[in-house]
Amino acid sequence: MSQKKSIELDDYRITAQEKDGNVYYSVYWSPLTLAERWTISSIVPAIAGIYEIYWMDDHKHLRMLTVGCTHYGGLRSELRRLTDSELAMDAETRQILEDKEIWYRYAPTNSKKAMADIVWFFRITYFPENPGTEPSGLYKKIFLRESEPDKLIWVP
Repeated sequence: MSQKKSIELDDYRITAQEKDGNVYYSVYWSPLTLAERWTISSIVPAIAGIYEIYWMDDHKHLRMLTVGCTHYGGLRSELRRLTDSELAMDAETRQILEDKEIWYRYAPTNSKKAMADIVWFFRITYFPENPGTEPSGLYKKIFLRESEPDKLIWVP
């Protein structure tokens, strides 16, 4: 009989190593999951962390909707809020949330500086024209490595 490996919350995490004024982050993502109200409520932890939200286009390509972090409300409430079309802040996002398949993944961390640095790194990489956030300012350079159970390929 084969045994299925159980996934623990510790499997999804963020680690950091500091060296010579630089930081080296490793992000261990949760599996990419279809955003459904009841699934988010039952499997996403109510703790701080970073997240990415995607939508599926007509060609079955994932497109990034947003990347961010949450402190107080936790990942569960933030993902639930950001994937609910009734709570969308603008008409374009509301339309995507109503019409498209929405997917998400997350990595928990309690470190505000790690969240600031990682979200800044992703946003400056994915949205260089308007990153909308700043790094913690504690390091000369930020390096990042991702580990993911799904080999995610998305289209900008």
